[in-house]
Amino acid sequence: MRVLVADDSMVVRQRLTEMLEDIDSIEVIDQAGSIHESLNSFRTNFPEVVILDIRLPDGSGIDALRSIKNERPGTIVIMLTNFPTSQYRRRCIDFGADFFFDKSTEYQEVRHVVEQQVIAEEGTAGF
Repeated sequence: MRVLVADDSMVVRQRLTEMLEDIDSIEVIDQAGSIHESLNSFRTNFPEVVILDIRLPDGSGIDALRSIKNERPGTIVIMLTNFPTSQYRRRCIDFGADFFFDKSTEYQEVRHVVEQQVIAEEGTAGF
C-alpha cells in the first residue's frame, strides 16, 4: 500500500514515515510540505492513502482533500492536525475525509488505521 505524507513540519513527516515504514506492505512513496507538493505527488505517484495536515504554508489541507476526493474518491485520506476543532472535523468529513485525528492526542491512531487498511486490502486481494 502506497502512502503520501503531507505536513508542513519535516519532523512530523519523518516521524510518520518511520512509524509507517515499520508496517509490512507499506511504502511511504513521498513526503510533501505544501499543498502544491502534495497534489503534485498525488497526481504523479497514485498513493492509496494520503495523510494530510489541515494547515500548510500555501493553503488549506481541506482544499487538497477536496481535490483528492474529486479526482480519486477511493483514496483513503487521513486528516492529522493540531487544530481538531469541531468545525474543522465537520468540514473534513463533509469533504470526504475518511479519518480525522488530533496530532497531540491521537497520533498513534494513524498507524492503527493504516494497518487496518492493509489487512482489509489483503483480505480482498484474492477476489
